[in-house]
Amino acid sequence: MPRPPAPSAPPPAHRRYGSPGPDARFGARLLITVAVTALVSVPFALALVLVESQWAPLLRLDRGTAGRLHTAALEHPGWVRVLDFLTHVVWDPVTMRLLVAALVVWLLVRRALRLALWAAVTATASGLLGLLVKALVARARPHLPDPVSQAPGFSFPSGHAMTATTSCAVLLLVLLPLVPRRWRPLPWALAAVSVVGVGYTRVALGVHWLSDVVAGWFLGLAVVTATTLAFEAWRVDVGRAPTTPAQGLEPEIRSEHPEPPVGTPER
Repeated sequence: MPRPPAPSAPPPAHRRYGSPGPDARFGARLLITVAVTALVSVPFALALVLVESQWAPLLRLDRGTAGRLHTAALEHPGWVRVLDFLTHVVWDPVTMRLLVAALVVWLLVRRALRLALWAAVTATASGLLGLLVKALVARARPHLPDPVSQAPGFSFPSGHAMTATTSCAVLLLVLLPLVPRRWRPLPWALAAVSVVGVGYTRVALGVHWLSDVVAGWFLGLAVVTATTLAFEAWRVDVGRAPTTPAQGLEPEIRSEHPEPPVGTPER
């Protein structure tokens, strides 16, 4: 007597109950990443359009701000020396990149390989993108009477402002989980002072327009947003919970083994 056919395996849960499969989830995350990055990039794109079209109100704002800060600089030579030290030593792009490089080395020692890769890619992408946009826009730097400082190259966007934004964001998002909760407002305040302060020094020293600085902030923020969303997608793929900026990018950095081995999904 022939045996009855074996019952077929039940369909996967996502088919039985209508939940999305891995391909659908990946597609949704990809669309969200693109949409959020595009949204964050809108202010920079607007600044670029206004600069390229030489919008009169923006030009008046740039020239008026540069003129007022330049006059103040000429009246206070000691303050100029302070600004020069801050912009060329404390907040210089080389200083900021060295801090990120030291962070990457520390993460490699901690075997947080993916977080180290994220930090390195974010810093590198920021620098290369800034140079590319400068070359494409080719905006001249301010030409002021009795200049108190000089800078080579083109003006838009400010490389100092963009590098400070991305570097401070990288340092914050990586190291914040190591800071006790009650002390976390302090690194946020320090990062804000650094980002705003470097922008002020560039305009006050007469080497950038205000719109150059604002564009550098927004473009740096867009780069960090794009790479952070990509890192968050990896966390979801290995079964880790999404994080918020207040938590840091990888709260597990406090543990002895912050990441699963490369190629091993976390369960």
